[in-house]
Amino acid sequence: MCRFIETIRVERGQACNLQLHQARVDATMARFFPGSPGVSLAGILSLDPVWDGVKCRVVYGRGGAESVTYAPYAMRPVATLRLVEADIDYGYKFEDRRQIDRAFALRGGCDDVLIVRRGMVADTSIANVAFGDGREWFTPRHPLLPGTRRAALLRDGVVGELDIRVADIPRFSHIMLFNAMIPWGACCLPSGSIR
Repeated sequence: MCRFIETIRVERGQACNLQLHQARVDATMARFFPGSPGVSLAGILSLDPVWDGVKCRVVYGRGGAESVTYAPYAMRPVATLRLVEADIDYGYKFEDRRQIDRAFALRGGCDDVLIVRRGMVADTSIANVAFGDGREWFTPRHPLLPGTRRAALLRDGVVGELDIRVADIPRFSHIMLFNAMIPWGACCLPSGSIR
């Protein structure tokens, strides 16, 4: 059976970007399980007001939410990225990440991979990315997964979208990694860290 996950950051007892997470869950349910009961994230979350930096993980499928877990979050250190060509289809947040895990296994001595799909830079194994040139930030137009933090950054004008090929990387000075759990600015690397 096909199952999906939604990972939500809890800060000061509040679920971050909950509306964007709900929109993604709704789109996933409509695409894969039309006519099935929906999943109301606000209805199933049980948040403690003292939680800060907590990872909430919701697993759901045809029958709705199957599990909700909470754990303290610690970001895995990333200082180097290996370019890996992989034709991965991950437009929805599937629980099954085997395609991404196979790409990650090709990282060699690097901390993570920067996945290139159909000639275009997409994402790392764990995060959306944006490239900065000292003035502006651009996120790939076609990520592996359109993340909720990515949607918020686009909405707020922090990043723009751009087709980015491997040959374009040297024109940027930095690459930023971000996702629901990694805030903007928490993981910024020089573009020279990409191998």
